[in-house]
Amino acid sequence: MQGHWRIIAAGLAGLALVPTTVSAQQRPDEKAFFELYKELVETNTVVDQGSCTRAARQIADRMKAAGYADSDLVLFSTPDHPEDGGLVATLPGSDPALGAMLLLGHLDVVAAKREDWQRDPFKLVEEGGFYYARGSVDDKAMSSIWADAMIRFRQQSFRPKRTIRLALTCGEETTYAFNGADWLTKNRPDLVRADFVLNEGGGGRLDARGKRQALAIQVGEKAAQNFTFVATNPGGHSSAPTPENAIYDLADAIKRVQGYEFPIKFSDTTRAFFAASAKALPSPTSAAIQRLLADPTDQSADAIVSRDKVLHSTLRTTCVATLVNAGHAENALPQRATANVNCRIFPGESVEGTLAKLKELAGPKVTVTANQPVRPVAVPPPLDPKIMGPVQSLAAKHFPGVPVVPMMSTGATDGVFFGRLNMPVYGVPGLFLEPDLNGTHGLNERIRVTSLYEGRDYLFDLTKTLAQ
Repeated sequence: MQGHWRIIAAGLAGLALVPTTVSAQQRPDEKAFFELYKELVETNTVVDQGSCTRAARQIADRMKAAGYADSDLVLFSTPDHPEDGGLVATLPGSDPALGAMLLLGHLDVVAAKREDWQRDPFKLVEEGGFYYARGSVDDKAMSSIWADAMIRFRQQSFRPKRTIRLALTCGEETTYAFNGADWLTKNRPDLVRADFVLNEGGGGRLDARGKRQALAIQVGEKAAQNFTFVATNPGGHSSAPTPENAIYDLADAIKRVQGYEFPIKFSDTTRAFFAASAKALPSPTSAAIQRLLADPTDQSADAIVSRDKVLHSTLRTTCVATLVNAGHAENALPQRATANVNCRIFPGESVEGTLAKLKELAGPKVTVTANQPVRPVAVPPPLDPKIMGPVQSLAAKHFPGVPVVPMMSTGATDGVFFGRLNMPVYGVPGLFLEPDLNGTHGLNERIRVTSLYEGRDYLFDLTKTLAQ
């Protein structure tokens, strides 16, 4: 996402505004939110180290105290993964014809080693206008905001027209872990079925001085899928080499993948993103983008635009070798050589189609298989004015003068699992991040205190508006 922000910000910096100063934790509701947020952040939810189940239970207890009945709250886990559980909560609407909306967040976080951090990663520390901790952004900020909003709705006796559901799950950050969103959509779709989903993925960009530059809503995302390439050979003594060599066969296959460009595709979201980028970027890139929008097969325009690695990835499916393992002895011809190829598949394309192309590129001497788990490919949602309208109007209220830009993520979230239920997923904005993305997944993760509380107010209003 960082690269998208750099591109947009280059042309929108003149619209930046200094965030209004707010005094966090002054209102009673802010203090209550902080207690929830702090408890969640300080609960270790690293898969195989901590417990999402414990975190989900703590939030459920707070919701019960706010007036939710046991029947409104479903704590779930499986016998094989007792600590990877989650929570689904429901606030019934008054008009069944409107259907439901789903607030989605994940409780798990990326691992963090105390010896590498300047502060204890599982203690929330306020310093220099920032909250520091693992998960202070990803995704405990949004998960806390969603849970807090549900609590406030009940405390205020708010009766939405549209039913509001909340799903807090585990496993988003670990490819081979039990994934709660996947499990719910397969095994308990009745708990999460809704007309649309509000998820992570969108957000705002601040410059180095803390000025707001742009606000993105994620409308679509790529799917991450790994493939294994394998070349085998009888091998032999290295003193008598032969032309047949597993390492060379694998290397040839990888080089063919390197040299292949998947065709350019546009979704409604990426077309809007590139149209905005064409206005923001200098020549010759701006002119080349306009040519690609008119003719996606224009190779000379593609060559210009693709000099930027983020624009290149936004245009198409990409595949890249990320791991290689070969040979068994320094004085023996290799009997086996393997590589992992990581692909980010454009919305609307399939794992099967990508696998077929990779097999074609690898040739007959190398086998290619799709690694498990095979995650679904995200279904690109429409730029629905019923969603985009409130996003933009409330952004103008909370963050005046800051442009809202639709964006497709080149990464992946748990939103991909809701395509099987035909539920469009929107990564809604609200939380403004620094140019370095606040150390997310890295060291000393942090969030600006004002950004957290301002984003909370925006997302509360957005949820309430969409529920009506």
